[in-house]
Amino acid sequence: MIEFRPALLTSLKHYSREKFTADLMAGIIVGIVALPLAIAFGIASGVSPEKGIITAIIAGFLTSALGGSRVQIGGPTGAFIVIVYGIIQQYGIEGLTVATIMAGVFLILLGLFRLGTIIKFIPYPIVVGFTSGIAVTIFTTQIKDLFGLTTPEMPGDFAGKWIVYFQNFGTIDLWATAVGVISVAIIALTPRFSKKIPGSLIAIVMTLAVYLLKRYAGIDSVETIGDRFTINSQLPDAVIPALSWEGMKGLLPAAITIAVLGAIESLLSATVADGVTGDKHNSNQELMAQGIANVVTPLFGGIPATGAIARTMTNINNGGRTPVAGVIHAVVLLLIFLFLMPLAQYIPMACLAGVLVVVSYNMSEWRTFRALMKNPRSDVAVLLVTFLLTVIIDLTVAIEVGLVLACLLFMRRVMETTDISVIRNEIDPGKESDLESHEEHLIIPRGVEVYEIDGPYFFGIANKFEEQMVQLGDHAQVRIIRMRKVPFIDSTGIHNLTNLCRISQQENTRIILSGVNPKVHEVLHKAGFYSLLGEENICPNINAALRRAKEIVQDPQEK
Repeated sequence: MIEFRPALLTSLKHYSREKFTADLMAGIIVGIVALPLAIAFGIASGVSPEKGIITAIIAGFLTSALGGSRVQIGGPTGAFIVIVYGIIQQYGIEGLTVATIMAGVFLILLGLFRLGTIIKFIPYPIVVGFTSGIAVTIFTTQIKDLFGLTTPEMPGDFAGKWIVYFQNFGTIDLWATAVGVISVAIIALTPRFSKKIPGSLIAIVMTLAVYLLKRYAGIDSVETIGDRFTINSQLPDAVIPALSWEGMKGLLPAAITIAVLGAIESLLSATVADGVTGDKHNSNQELMAQGIANVVTPLFGGIPATGAIARTMTNINNGGRTPVAGVIHAVVLLLIFLFLMPLAQYIPMACLAGVLVVVSYNMSEWRTFRALMKNPRSDVAVLLVTFLLTVIIDLTVAIEVGLVLACLLFMRRVMETTDISVIRNEIDPGKESDLESHEEHLIIPRGVEVYEIDGPYFFGIANKFEEQMVQLGDHAQVRIIRMRKVPFIDSTGIHNLTNLCRISQQENTRIILSGVNPKVHEVLHKAGFYSLLGEENICPNINAALRRAKEIVQDPQEK
């Protein structure tokens, strides 16, 4: 049954004037704070500044109105800068629109099928690896504006950008550098004086400084948004992009990356918010809301959006406790967009670069990165591979390779912990748990071998078990396979077990299974395995298995 229950509905049941006052103040502050971030993320992603604000308005409204968290604030975030910029370079704006809509559909489906918890199974080293890689990439893209460099058209790759920077560092503009450095300093020092108002908002005062320098000191070398973009403060009409099957197939990897990244960041932000407020979000509802936001927003020219940790925490710190604050934040941004957007043309590019430099520093999680380097080598390998691929190639490849590598290393680790032992002479009842009697040692008859599998019987272990059978090389009359400690078996395990039985039959060796748990028993039964082995050779415990083995040894014709 599909459950669609936004947190807004439950929040309004016991709503009060006091809650509205707190939400109103929080919404106004978050709306003002979101302005420079939305502009910065839009420009860094390769689109015009108003598209960043449009994204914050529409996605912010839908996330709060339909989401599963009471305090989540949605909008464009730094995590999407790299992937959005890459999609635009390769497929253009229309390609980005289609990829974002596809990602939105994937997110909706994840929520509808209640797969919100699956995101939690993505290994932590992968999350840290691509987050740190994105941070390095964002920092790299801001060097030109931070120092006011005059460069030719920038290449798309990481190494190429730094080569161009070093070749053209002589064109540095000291005034732009001063604006950028002071902006960074303001953002870094603001938390010491104010926990509620982020430094990115205070740093915008550099706009006034640059305006005064230009007007009264004749210093006009500091580039502003208006020097690079034409500001449009009109709401765009919805435009449905042209969809083709071939185009959608080409954009599928990018869409999956957007969906995975959006799901991870939104649920991470909601989880962090829960830890502060003591509330509990509905992850499936949150994914559906994020999906709807990413389907609707690109129709109006917006870019991918997700839950934003920094703005969510600003909302909480300023008293926001219901989704009404997020709705108000979107309304405030809408009013600014309609009536004050022309003023954004005076914001210096160096100031926005300073904002993004701090964003990249906060995203880098370098302390966590350093701590993970002390973990097992498999985790370090996943971390470094994901990080380097994100920086050098792109995020899509990094996530794909990182997940595959993490899965392979996990399977290797499971194989190492699953044990296969051979018992030839007797079984000590003091070390057993499935015996009918613990009075005396159980003697294993001549011609009978007992194998114990301790752990899951999946494809890696199945091959390992088969190899061990071949290495032994002997031809026992009966082989008892104890499976009491096998929690599950997969199709490869069933296939290998079937092959083992058939080969054993050709060698006149009988197979007996002992202590199969109900789940594994059901899987084997459905696969038709017991028709090959015979129900009489499926024993509930080792006592019954040994009795059956004695019957076969004493009468080889016994079936």
